[in-house]
Amino acid sequence: MTGTSHAWPHAPVKVGLVGAGPWARAVHARLLAAGPETQLTSVWARRPEAARETAAPYGAGVAATFEELLDGCEAVAFAVPPAVQAELASVAAKAGKALLMEKPIALDLPSAQRLVDAVDTAGVVSQLVLTNRYHPATRQFLKAAQGLDVVGARSCCLSGAFLGGDFATPWRLEHGALLDLGPHLLDLLDAALGPIVRVRGAGDLRRWIELTCEHASGAISQASLSGSVDVERGITRIELFGRHPELVFDSTALDHEESWPVLRREFATAVRTGRSGELDARRGLYLQTLMAQALES
Repeated sequence: MTGTSHAWPHAPVKVGLVGAGPWARAVHARLLAAGPETQLTSVWARRPEAARETAAPYGAGVAATFEELLDGCEAVAFAVPPAVQAELASVAAKAGKALLMEKPIALDLPSAQRLVDAVDTAGVVSQLVLTNRYHPATRQFLKAAQGLDVVGARSCCLSGAFLGGDFATPWRLEHGALLDLGPHLLDLLDAALGPIVRVRGAGDLRRWIELTCEHASGAISQASLSGSVDVERGITRIELFGRHPELVFDSTALDHEESWPVLRREFATAVRTGRSGELDARRGLYLQTLMAQALES
């Protein structure tokens, strides 16, 4: 979680964490406390005992209320279900706080639009935790893809998360793979092949869903999504085809620990400069729009 190539020239960004579930403990708290770009100031969660357990290893405070958390930080990170994030992130934006948000940014398109409107009105920095995008190998793949005339692509994002364990959470089990895994794959396909102009979906959201994406370039990509298959490790794989040798991205063997220092540095830089990067709330709204198209088809 540490490891940055250059010294951080600014004061650490004081970040409050909303949420104290498995993902908050495994990633967000560690990420924010590792520094030097950020400082985990406090944690607020629906269950105070979980907030204490999450904050204690890092000497962070525990906020009694969401308002108290806002009073003690300049940025807020969210590790909560999408509906909760959309509501509370809007409040945090109106309070002038920078936002580090999970995907999807909301449960539905109207809620996502309201959140982005709040971010735009307040003029605050926002950034999404799209894990793969911060890994050096992903960035190498996307750079290589930019010079290719891709005709078509196949991709998948598969896991057994819905079969049991920490991430078989109510919102995932209810809304399925499109909302949980879809943002990751749609984001990568869009970045690799150019803007997606239309998405069609088929299948069962809770079992297996297949997406067909039409890109502005004329390329067609397909995406298979499931959180209900028995695989040893989660699989994210993209294959690009055209008048060139096949170009493949496969995250199976990647060490995602390499993503976190990059994410932390870029978020802190955005906060200190006042300028959001590419993976901001508007990117989240765009991905939500694509998922809404798939649901309507």
